[in-house]
Amino acid sequence: MVSVPIVIKWAGKKYDVEVDINQPAGVFKQKLYELTGVPTDRQKILIKGGMLKDNTDLSTLKLKPKQVIMMMGTAGELPKEPVKKTLFEEDMTEEQLAEAYKVPSGLVNLGNTCYMNATLQCMRAIPELQEQLNAITDSIGTDPQKNLAISLRDLYKKLNDSSNAFTPLVFLQTLRAAFPQFAERGAHGFLQQDAEECWGQLVTSLKNCTPGKTIEGQTDPSKSFVDQYLNGEFTSEVVCDEDPEDKSITTESFLKMPVNISSGISTYMLSEIENSLTQQIEKFSEKLNKQAMYTKKSKISRLPSYITINFIRFQWKQTEQIRAKILKRVKFPLELDMTPYCTPELQEKLKVGKAKIKEMQDKELEKKKREKALKENPLALKDEDVKMEDSNKEQKKQYEIYRDLNIDNSLIEDVGCNVSGQYDLVAVLTHMGRNADSGHYIGWVRQETTDNWWKFDDDKVTAITSEDIPKLEGGGDWHTAYICLYKAKELKE
Repeated sequence: MVSVPIVIKWAGKKYDVEVDINQPAGVFKQKLYELTGVPTDRQKILIKGGMLKDNTDLSTLKLKPKQVIMMMGTAGELPKEPVKKTLFEEDMTEEQLAEAYKVPSGLVNLGNTCYMNATLQCMRAIPELQEQLNAITDSIGTDPQKNLAISLRDLYKKLNDSSNAFTPLVFLQTLRAAFPQFAERGAHGFLQQDAEECWGQLVTSLKNCTPGKTIEGQTDPSKSFVDQYLNGEFTSEVVCDEDPEDKSITTESFLKMPVNISSGISTYMLSEIENSLTQQIEKFSEKLNKQAMYTKKSKISRLPSYITINFIRFQWKQTEQIRAKILKRVKFPLELDMTPYCTPELQEKLKVGKAKIKEMQDKELEKKKREKALKENPLALKDEDVKMEDSNKEQKKQYEIYRDLNIDNSLIEDVGCNVSGQYDLVAVLTHMGRNADSGHYIGWVRQETTDNWWKFDDDKVTAITSEDIPKLEGGGDWHTAYICLYKAKELKE
């Protein structure tokens, strides 16, 4: 972090401000908003014969210590016109355009809080989580972790009700109260934090505070949403290398799958997952009466509806005393088949659901072929091409669809599990920079009704295509995938 102490002059007052020239200008303007109450979109900061823009590279301004810079702008609400005018697209503000095109709300960066903003936007890709958060009727109390779930409930409600960028100050304060590590300060303000740690701590809080569901979809306070929808299970065979008769079977749960990154120029996520399922561990052998090496081979015995993949991108460099980043490319798929990594028993149970997904994909492909053919030759229209689905047809519940498809009953009763082993990528959390204590985090979330995506760069939200997502594989200083969130494919009639 390189900071320069300057003086901001506004409304006859002077403010001493530390400027981090490596941060975006938008972060600097947000700091001025906190000092003066002048919203960032009303700030006119006069510098070098012009006005400071959000995308200005502060390092190019060559700011000098104690340099006085003039700012103009009005704090508080501006008076509104009494008569509502018809607005044309070219006359709309960014907020009005966002509302018109239903762009989701971004989150204002409160000073090195991009790690939190990106995490919250990626978790927003779990609609069932928002439903179960809304089942919490309590208000803020004395339990810090429960307060975090309540604050997240309120935050998501506000984001869903508006298209304007939102300042998550209350949630940030609640997060820091529950986990003081996120309140660490340096000489120039709050420190940058690790998004993966934020993700893990948030999930831990939700695990104990967010109720689960019954098979019929009703709220079940005796269950945990996290255990049902985010928690997977490994079954492992542990065999002593020196004595094959010394073996045991263990089970353990996981909330995310850590993926180590092997050497080489590039690698594939699926290869690294497969490699991680075999490990060498050292422990005491009672039969040999000494420490011995064991081979641990694991298979997945429960797949959750949402599976979190965490790329181990950071490693501690002793010589430089920093957590340095592994920039190597790791290719990840938009569609994920986890059945090869499951136990034989679970693979057998998943066969019906997997076959149904294949059938659905084949039908969708055939439908697209017909649509293309009809565009080229409308006269080829057949009766079956104009049949409409009965709009009054009663919508079946998910568990009823499962039973009609003869899904294994143990999977039907296991609310929140994946019954097919097939997933779609719905969110990617990326990091740009060379080490964990600096850089910038961004959330990339798939749109619900299309194959397009939203890019959440704090308060800036833009639409992108699915072709842009594989480019997040790493290999340089571009945005690099750190966490991938996959959602179970939905089975339909």
